[in-house]
Amino acid sequence: MKKLVALFTLIAIFLVGCSGDSEEAKPANVSTEKKQKIALILPEKIGVNPFFQQMDDGAKKAAEEFGVELKTIESSDHSAIEENLRVAVAEGYDLIITSSFEAEDALKKVAAENPDREFAIIDTVVDLPNVQSINFKEHEAAYLLGAAAGLATESNIVGMVAAMDIPLLKKWTVPFEEGLKETNPDAKFLVNYVGSFTDPAKAKELAILQASQGADFIAGAAAVGDLGVFEAAKEEGFYTAGQDIDRTEMDPDHIVLSQLKGTDTAAYETVKAFADGSFKPGIVEYGLKSGGVGLTYVTRDSETPLHDFIGQDVVDKVKVLAEEITSGQKEVSNPLNN
Repeated sequence: MKKLVALFTLIAIFLVGCSGDSEEAKPANVSTEKKQKIALILPEKIGVNPFFQQMDDGAKKAAEEFGVELKTIESSDHSAIEENLRVAVAEGYDLIITSSFEAEDALKKVAAENPDREFAIIDTVVDLPNVQSINFKEHEAAYLLGAAAGLATESNIVGMVAAMDIPLLKKWTVPFEEGLKETNPDAKFLVNYVGSFTDPAKAKELAILQASQGADFIAGAAAVGDLGVFEAAKEEGFYTAGQDIDRTEMDPDHIVLSQLKGTDTAAYETVKAFADGSFKPGIVEYGLKSGGVGLTYVTRDSETPLHDFIGQDVVDKVKVLAEEITSGQKEVSNPLNN
């Protein structure tokens, strides 16, 4: 009997030991949760417009930081946007982000057909219960750019070459003129429209026309067309400003300012919000206060030295206007709401 009890004891000890070994063999802190999948559908190829390159950079940075799987899908042309959205739905992406007015119609269709899927669109509004629309207060930055131009101009003639004569572009043209008149009531404002977002040759022609009328500062607001404005500035000797990213490094002698738009910030914050569970449909806006828009030297430093045409005195005066806007003391109205 004693031998039998001893045998049972040995078996029990053996089984406990095996159980312990089994627990130790399990990998520690391994999550079995499914990784979130986000698709970024761009309306064109990366490399044409820095606006979309920034967006891709911001989304990738957030995906890496917050452990999200991200796939960027570039559309060969605008007609491919809807197909790409549908592919992302079929492949089971949890959040699908796209951008700009070119994608509006396609997103309206696809989002309405997939009410249980979440979508976001950057730089325009799609009013659906499963879509977050991320907008920018470009009018605030355009006002500052106009104010700087009004202070810097020596000829008292300032121009802007804009992409198209459509309501959306009033967020650039109208507040720019308001800022110009705020700091220089006697300044004359010239504006011409290219009729396209992708025509540098026409933009260059219009910039040369404005220079012939005496404009010594001509802002570009023509997307890819800004490249034509920059060429004209170099050839004709006037000063200009870029859009979205800091363009001053391209030609520091002529591109003396840049109106900034943080599409990288918008994409980063959208991915972050989805990852941490705070993402909600509706309208989100980024302005001067949140750092979503700005102006080189005024709200953000530049690696390019400040040009004498602008000068520190101009920058200091425009900084005061920027502080008045961010504090709520001054309001720059959105022309699209008027």
